[in-house]
Amino acid sequence: MFDPATLRFDANGLIPAIAQEAATGEVLMMAWMNAEAVACTLKTGRVTYWSRSRQGFWVKGETSGHVQKLVEMRVDCDRDCLLVLVEQAGPACHTNRRSCFYTAIRDGAEVEIMAPLEAD
Repeated sequence: MFDPATLRFDANGLIPAIAQEAATGEVLMMAWMNAEAVACTLKTGRVTYWSRSRQGFWVKGETSGHVQKLVEMRVDCDRDCLLVLVEQAGPACHTNRRSCFYTAIRDGAEVEIMAPLEAD
């Protein structure tokens, strides 16, 4: 049985978690988890993060409806980063974009490479 205590959390008890769309491989976002968020995600199948700004748990999509359903959780070789393969409903980013990684650095300049999604 997997034990979240075997992960290497930082001094604040957090570990970075990269969310990736399971079907396409698209990188959606990065957020933080603590041991309880990891355990909750594995138990419920709903991806749960730790919000550093709110100092509380954040179940992705709880208020927006843009839910992340867990497909698989992977641990990197150093056990200090997680890859969370998900089924993403709607945009992953709070800016209403599919991914939080919507800005590229090209020829020394920042370029927006993804527009916000149209409202329903």
